[in-house]
Amino acid sequence: MAVDASLYFHSPCFDGIASSVLSWDYLENTTNWKIKHLYSVNYDSRSKWLSINLEKPSAVVDFLYHPQACFWADHHLTTFLNQEVKRNYEERKDECDKCCLIYRTKSGSCTKLLWSHFYTSCKYRNPRYKDLVEWADKIDSAHYESVEEALFGDAPALCIYRSLASRNSKELSKQLVKKLRYHTLEEVAQLPEVQERSRQVMSLTEAGLSKLKKSIRLEKGNIAVFDLDSTIVNRYAPYYFYPKARYSVGVLRTINGAKITAMRNPWLEFPSANIGKVFEKLGGGGHKRVGSVILPEEKAKEASVVLKKVIDTIRQEDAERVNAGV
Repeated sequence: MAVDASLYFHSPCFDGIASSVLSWDYLENTTNWKIKHLYSVNYDSRSKWLSINLEKPSAVVDFLYHPQACFWADHHLTTFLNQEVKRNYEERKDECDKCCLIYRTKSGSCTKLLWSHFYTSCKYRNPRYKDLVEWADKIDSAHYESVEEALFGDAPALCIYRSLASRNSKELSKQLVKKLRYHTLEEVAQLPEVQERSRQVMSLTEAGLSKLKKSIRLEKGNIAVFDLDSTIVNRYAPYYFYPKARYSVGVLRTINGAKITAMRNPWLEFPSANIGKVFEKLGGGGHKRVGSVILPEEKAKEASVVLKKVIDTIRQEDAERVNAGV
């Protein structure tokens, strides 16, 4: 008999959505689970994540490890919030079924991790999701052909991805999981809400480029730095103006707080600072190549201080790497 289950996924995030689709398909076709509830989670819940009692049984994908998750998959370096939960994972991973706890930091995306793992370890793969997997991996790994494609690309997957940058997109994220479960990228990209949100975000992105052009500057260490109020800035936009910058670090301020974000240039090859680890120390997280931390309204005034810490840490790590001859 089918058991009602819950699925928690990183949102608003294309990789989180695609990971949910693959996990939903796998769990309902290989176990007695029936996904009844979808919950979108983001890093603003980081501080209270471990105190949340997950519904049972539950799956968590592309997000922080939780000891109560019966099924979990992630690829982030900063997934373990403390040593206790890391030990919990280490103890469980050998006891659980090989397809219950899936973790690999070298995977460019959680979607690609699942796609490969389900096939190699569980002998399961649904070919209908091949395009979804390829695009999720391209987007999350930043394997764009150019900065122009990243900013202005019109492929269906990019239209969907762009729509997630609009406000109040948590409910949209859940809708997209449900739609992509049974429909193609092309079909989902044509949904009126996706089209409208994508157009709005493109318009705001173009406006953001104009604002960014006036704000961004190249600082020591080839780091592109910016600080902007209430606007949408595509994470790749700094490299539109400074294609040879090694990193971009900036503040995006809103009435609800501030987001400090950093990224290494995906079009340059060089040994880089571990961005995700830099932000983990500040209460955020991410991958080796990209990271962020969200400051609530009451701490937003500290954004400039946090920005400086990020820049100083990146410079320090780069200097240590040069001195070590790496």
